[in-house]
Amino acid sequence: MSAPAITPVFVRLKLSLLRGGLRQSGGRKAAYIASAVSALLFAALQLIGLIALRGHAHAESVVVPAVAVLGLGWAVMPLFFPSGDETLDPTRLVMLPLRPRPLVRALLAASLVGIGPLFTLCLLIGSVVAVARGGAAFAVGVVAVVLALLVCVALARTVAAANVRLLTSRKGRDLAVLSGLVVAIGAQVVNFGAQRLGASGLGQLDPAADVLRWVPPASAIGAVHAVGEGSYGLAVAQLALTAGALAALLAVWSRHLTRLMTSPDGSTLPTAGTAVRERSSTGLARLLPSGRTGAVMERSLRYVWRDPKTKAAWVTSLAIGLIVPVFNAWQGTGSVYFACFAAGMLGIQMYNQFGQDTSAFWMVALTISSPRDAYVELRARALALLLITLPYATLVTVVTTAMLGDWERLPEALGLSFALLGAMLATGAWTSARFPYSIPQEGYKNVAPGQTGLAWISIFGGMIAAALLCAPVITLTIWLNVSAWGDDWTWLLFPVGSAYGAVLTAAGLRLAAPRTARRLPEILGAVSKG
Repeated sequence: MSAPAITPVFVRLKLSLLRGGLRQSGGRKAAYIASAVSALLFAALQLIGLIALRGHAHAESVVVPAVAVLGLGWAVMPLFFPSGDETLDPTRLVMLPLRPRPLVRALLAASLVGIGPLFTLCLLIGSVVAVARGGAAFAVGVVAVVLALLVCVALARTVAAANVRLLTSRKGRDLAVLSGLVVAIGAQVVNFGAQRLGASGLGQLDPAADVLRWVPPASAIGAVHAVGEGSYGLAVAQLALTAGALAALLAVWSRHLTRLMTSPDGSTLPTAGTAVRERSSTGLARLLPSGRTGAVMERSLRYVWRDPKTKAAWVTSLAIGLIVPVFNAWQGTGSVYFACFAAGMLGIQMYNQFGQDTSAFWMVALTISSPRDAYVELRARALALLLITLPYATLVTVVTTAMLGDWERLPEALGLSFALLGAMLATGAWTSARFPYSIPQEGYKNVAPGQTGLAWISIFGGMIAAALLCAPVITLTIWLNVSAWGDDWTWLLFPVGSAYGAVLTAAGLRLAAPRTARRLPEILGAVSKG
């Protein structure tokens, strides 16, 4: 008697998981429906746009890279959104008497249920319509769509199975939080690419398409175009390459499933030769000042390296602070003043300093008994931030200036950057004491429910105040640039902006310290709500 097929069971299980998730709360149901409608609307627009490309001389140069990027998205999706699909974790099935091959078929079929596969199907169909010429090409297109869709899904499953231990660990959650960085950088890259294509035409994609037509799943779309051109041997080779990639992915996936089903989790096994090691101070700690200042600086820097939310905020600010001025300079439309964007993005990290500590702030509060203690605490946090922001803002300014070749404006660009950084440190210290809010440790939210207004006032109000504080330096910069003899004195903006930023920072810390000492109970209550 043959064993019953498990594929229909897993498909029904996937549908049940979807229905169960929607029943948990009205908010989750509304969010799912809104995201589904948005994704399907975007898919429909993509489909219409691809169909409109039919007959265009460079249609293949558009759809082949698009499908390649789509495959890349499926590959990285499990790494950045490990909790998006409960069935991505095969370790939940280890207690069931299932063989790898039937399990692979069942999971593959279940993976085809969802918004992502439907979106992918629409894009693949539009790609085939855009490049197919003749009945034979459309017939091959049906096979190509099926193969490309299965390759995308199998790729995501293989990556998830190979990294399941990572995705279920703290490092995996850290990686998921960094997904915002990928979105931010990707948006800038897409914007830059769209501007270049708008200026140079779609022919710029021809070299990339010539390479990517041999990379699955894009090779399946390349086969459709090859049939339309009468290159049947080339089409067979590209389809065979896609089918081979699918077979290889399924084999690797099956091997990882076998290992997961039969091997114990290494985290539960005792480590051979475990010994208690004395933790010595790190090299960085030895370079920091002694006493409370050094301890606070080291703690702040450890947050940047270890805390997922803090790390994500820092990495995103570092990346965007470099991308905006450099990309604009690369296109020839930038200015050295765009380098101030780096100082502005990094200065935001001074806001809500105590909220970054979350409920652990009570240990910090126990050490603050006077305005002097509060001043030393805030000063040390500002110094830790300056260890990163000062050299980074300088580097971005120098790189931007070098790309534009406008070395005469380097002193004033540095002066403006340092003045802006000092203003944001000052306002950030004050708003941290006046408008603290909690940052939830779990999930993707950066503000606890009910505290959104505080976050808006703290960040955007502080940024407006920082801009107003920088008005004297901005006015001086404009005056020296428009006056007849001012070009000989613009170099003064560097020492003036640096000194002005230092004075603002010191004044902001002095004003924020007494308020911090007085409002410790309120701050502790606000940052502990998450």
